[in-house]
Amino acid sequence: MGWRVRAIRGATTVAENTEGAIAEAVIELLEELERLNPGVLDPDEIVNLIFSVTPDLDAVFPAKIARQRPGWNDVPLLDLQQMAVQGSLPRCIRLLLQINLPAEVRVRHAYLREAAELRPDWQYAPMTLQ
Repeated sequence: MGWRVRAIRGATTVAENTEGAIAEAVIELLEELERLNPGVLDPDEIVNLIFSVTPDLDAVFPAKIARQRPGWNDVPLLDLQQMAVQGSLPRCIRLLLQINLPAEVRVRHAYLREAAELRPDWQYAPMTLQ
């Protein structure tokens, strides 16, 4: 099989609209994606990473936090505002990461904190270290 563009999804929430809380959540989410997809998130193979945030989060751009990761300075990053749908999950950061991968590689998505309710069908049992 050849390589193709694959998509990895993720989301998390923050307790408050502060730069520190948003940075902590973005770092946690990206680290969890790396843990769930070991050896997959090579910055040279990332096509782009799109963050969306709910309108109640405006203290910092998630892309600013992601750009500080080693090797991620040249990754195309974009921040968008999520639609304000009445009753939707507040203080939520979502991401869509597009990456070149071999077609046979299985990707895993990460939905953390209160965002786990968005895609319970994509939740996995925690991996344990032997």
